[in-house]
Order: sequence, then structure tokens, then C-alpha cells
Amino acid sequence: MNRLFPRPVNGFLAAYSWMLCSATGRVAAFGLPPAIGVELTNCCNLHCPECSTGSGQMTRAGSFMDLKLFDKIIAELGKYLYYISLYFQGEPMMHPAFFSFISRSRRINTIVSTNGHYLTPENASRIVKSGLNKLIVSLDGMDQETYSTYRIGGELKTVLDGIKNVHDAKKRSASPLKLQIQFLVNKRNENQIDIARHFASEMKASFRIKSMQIINPSEYEKWIPSKRSFSRYQKNNGIYTIKNSFPTNCARLWFNPVITWDGKVLPCCFDKNADHVLGDLNEDTFRDIWNGPRYKLFRKSILSGRQMIDICRNCTSGMRNVVT
Repeated sequence: MNRLFPRPVNGFLAAYSWMLCSATGRVAAFGLPPAIGVELTNCCNLHCPECSTGSGQMTRAGSFMDLKLFDKIIAELGKYLYYISLYFQGEPMMHPAFFSFISRSRRINTIVSTNGHYLTPENASRIVKSGLNKLIVSLDGMDQETYSTYRIGGELKTVLDGIKNVHDAKKRSASPLKLQIQFLVNKRNENQIDIARHFASEMKASFRIKSMQIINPSEYEKWIPSKRSFSRYQKNNGIYTIKNSFPTNCARLWFNPVITWDGKVLPCCFDKNADHVLGDLNEDTFRDIWNGPRYKLFRKSILSGRQMIDICRNCTSGMRNVVT
């Protein structure tokens, strides 16, 4: 691979691989992924009922990523990556070495998503000076009762104060950090979208509405919002199904894998419980895993029948006319 321009060359190879496979149905993967997700921890301070971690439905062990493992990831992939997301399941800011991870990924566009409960004035100041490119803060209601309906155990005032802390720290230091407020829309909070959007404007933050993933089949009626474009699901003959035609050219298998806190390589961010481990970085290099037999077999299964794979049944890739 070109040593002078590894990122653009690698990005081209990833795109070419995906288009070739989509067009021919043959499995190929040239280069390495241009983006990855890294799970700093799958532990969380909240108990959100439709989250694998928060609901207690996650069966894999909970702990924190070792910095040595992260160093290996950066050493192997850093020069090829355009983006690295330091979150998957859990609350990343709970990691005792949270800022050390950001420091190690400074040369890559780095994104963190948080529930906002650790954005103290001191942490906010450190974040805006850390080299982090984008901070996403979940804000799913504009009064405590509404907010805590989903963010069980959360304190709205703490989150609002945390967002203000980041805004103020950005202003003081003229930081280029991008601040985004994310609103997970559901039946209980959809009437507060405009209030949240106004707050985001006041904080000089972008605002994103996100549809809600539901993992408990009995809870659809409780959470699905009234506006169709806010829901990933539709009801047919009394049964809820996802609004997805499941195109076989899902790009996640070529562009954006996920690495769990303990080094397991997963196909994408929809494999919450690591049911499809494609390799272990404690045993192999990422390149060997990426080009290995398990990855090839999984890519082939995506190309031949994506709708048959369990983790794909809640996936938003290929979905249209729905906020994702």
C-alpha cells in the first residue's frame, strides 16, 4: 500500500472492494477498514430498558479495555483510519484512563458518545483541549420525568449542566471540537423535540434525532412514536417488523468493524452481545483477522442472505425515510 498516502489509498481500496462485491456477489476485501469502533467499556451508570447493557440482557462479561490493547490497535490501523469511535456499549467516560485513549488517537478523527453524566467543569475543560474531534451527548427529554422514563437512573440537570460546561469551555478556549446533541425519539418524548432543538442551538451544538432500537418484543407499543418517520418499525398483521428491505450490499462489513473492550473483532455495531466474533486481537493481527476465513464467510452470508442474520434484523443500513 502507498506509504505516502495510506489513508486515501486504503479508503479507495475499501470502497472498490465493497462495490465489487455488491456488483458480483463475490467476496473480496482489499486494504483495511477506514473507520472502526472501539469499546472502552461495556459498563454503564444508567439502566436504559432497550439497551443490552442497561437492561441487564448482555451476557458477555463487563470490564474495561487495557491501554496496551488500544496501543496495538493504533499501531496496526492508525495510519489507515479516517475515523475512530471510542464507544460501543457502555459509558466510555467511566473508563479510569478515558483521556489517555483520546491522547493516543489524536492523529485520527476521534468521536465519543456519552450520556453526559461525567461532564464536570474539569472534564469539559480537558475534553475541549484533548484533541477530540466530536462529542455526542444523549439528551432524551427536557424534563426529569420524561428524561428518566428511558434514561433510568439519570439526572437531567446533570446532563444539561454538563452540556453547558462543554459549551463554556469551548468558548473560553476557542476549541474546534464539534458538539452534537442526540435525541433518541420515542412515544414519551416526541413532543419535546423542538425544546431540545432550541437548547442545542443555544449551546452552539448540532442536533440529531435518532430512531430508537427496541430489543424487547413486548415493548413496541410503549416506545414507538406516533410520527412514522421517527420509527424503525411498522406493524403488519399485528406483528412489528423493521422497515428495511435488507439490501445485500451492506457497507459495514467493509468499512466499520467494532472491537470490544477485550479485543474481540465484531462485524459491526449491531452485534451488541458479540454473537459473531470474527477474531481476537489477543491472538492474531487485525490484518489476519480481516482477511481470515471467518470474515470471508460472514461477508458471504451478508451477500447471499442478510435478512437471515440475527443482528441484521434491527439494522438501519439500507433503510429509507426514517431517521437513523
